[in-house]
Amino acid sequence: MNQIPLTAKGAERLKAEVKELKQVRRPKVIEAIAVAREHGDLKENAEYHAAREEQGFIEGRIAEVESVLSNAQIIDVTQLNQSERVVFGCTVELVDVESEEEVSYQIVGDIEADINQNRIAISSPIARALIGKEKGEEVTVEAPSGVREYEITAVHYR
Repeated sequence: MNQIPLTAKGAERLKAEVKELKQVRRPKVIEAIAVAREHGDLKENAEYHAAREEQGFIEGRIAEVESVLSNAQIIDVTQLNQSERVVFGCTVELVDVESEEEVSYQIVGDIEADINQNRIAISSPIARALIGKEKGEEVTVEAPSGVREYEITAVHYR
């Protein structure tokens, strides 16, 4: 399997998620299944079926995250050559040329992407357009919403 790029902070978040799933959520769902079994007939027991479904989700997520961590190429952003060039893991500050709206994104691996936290996947159109560019350059991004132009105002390695 190919190595999956992952920031050091992203790897720590995933390790914490696995710990939470194994030590907190898994025991709770096992207890919920045991309680639901005490209610009798399992065929028509909605609590039992819901708990089993939750157990399946938890086990699947544990397997997915552990697989990612075992195949991860962990990149410590703070150890990168700080040349103001956009690379995996860095945080990029941009200004939309048309609207003058300022945005900031960290370029991360696909599994750790979260637009609500301004972390965008390396495979996203904007990240692909930014990689290799430097502070002061303008970038044209062909996004699903249309073509946008940004100017790179700063690049941080934190």
